Amino acid sequence: MLSKTVNGHPLVYLDNAATTHKPNVVIDRLSQFYREEYATVRRGVYTTSAKATQSFDAVRSQVAHFLNAVSPDSIIFTKGTTEAINLVAACFRTMLEPGDEIIISALEHHANIVPWQQILEEKGGRLRVIPVNDHGELLLEDYEKLLNPKTKLVAVNHVSNALGTNNPIQEIIKRAHQKNIPVLIDGAQSTPHLAVDVQALDCDFYAFSGHKIYGPTGIGVLYAKPGSLDDMPPYQTGGDMIETVTFEKTTFAKVPHKYEAGTPPIAEVIGLGAALSYLETIGLSAVASYENDLLIDATEKLIHVEGLRIIGTAKQKASVISFVFDDIHPHDVGTLLDQEGIAVRAGHHCAQPVMDRFGVPATTRASFSFYNTHAEIDRLVEGLGKVIQLFR
Repeated sequence: MLSKTVNGHPLVYLDNAATTHKPNVVIDRLSQFYREEYATVRRGVYTTSAKATQSFDAVRSQVAHFLNAVSPDSIIFTKGTTEAINLVAACFRTMLEPGDEIIISALEHHANIVPWQQILEEKGGRLRVIPVNDHGELLLEDYEKLLNPKTKLVAVNHVSNALGTNNPIQEIIKRAHQKNIPVLIDGAQSTPHLAVDVQALDCDFYAFSGHKIYGPTGIGVLYAKPGSLDDMPPYQTGGDMIETVTFEKTTFAKVPHKYEAGTPPIAEVIGLGAALSYLETIGLSAVASYENDLLIDATEKLIHVEGLRIIGTAKQKASVISFVFDDIHPHDVGTLLDQEGIAVRAGHHCAQPVMDRFGVPATTRASFSFYNTHAEIDRLVEGLGKVIQLFR
């Protein structure tokens, strides 16, 4: 994929915050599973089913190790970060009363805004928002003032998908827990770039998506601290999440199976395991160091591009740069860069409130992975030069 030609030019893929490309080991593992090992899990007494179940369960243990969770039972498989957040929102719906509040930040993806809006509207509650400064950094003093006895949950992202800001989530969690308030962390943008230790963070929930971490689409993870969901209702109901069913009453399985109704995404889980193994072989510390070098290089070169303004200049950032031109629409920038074989994201990035905060309708976003190169940054700068020439 990364060696293909697009519009007569070698592809420069800089949309990794949206989704990442897949290593051969992931593609090969999926093919092998479908060709040689496929069977449903947890339902068959025959050998193939038993082996598929072992492979499936091994990935749950692998994810627990990846996040440094205490137990594999803390890992719930979902379709992605969005479903993981919706799962928690559905569970908290039964706990909310009129006047209750949930705190999010001004940097959230729509997936960490809309679910809370929906349940708060239904229950007569209130959504509170941690503001950001002009650099795109959360204002912790204002956050502290938002915490109160009516706060039932804090839900914030680890890394902003729109700006790349690496949020101080450890401090956010600490302050919430001082008031016995649980915290959910949206880790969709952090897990591909940073080592995550849920025990050290002490978060109550942590969610991420497989397709952003070099795995398949349609698979995600919700880490739930032991005990946090035990007394909550199931998110969905049906097969495989029950202990007993009669026409009079149903009893439910324990976590995590309680929240995995129906046939799970078996192959996708297997593919996620291969992706995590691949990433751990490279080493997240090496990934973070190299991507930071790319971020520094790209930032230094882009600030010298005529008329370009970077949106989001936090001191702590992941490898994401959003930028605008005052007289060139981001969609035009993205379209013209595509003619040079350069793939970037143009739009509001499912983060319209972020755009509103900075007074822009959209940005062009370049997001880097460890498979990008400094030469590709030069291609981006060269391509932007051609864009500017067309509009001058």
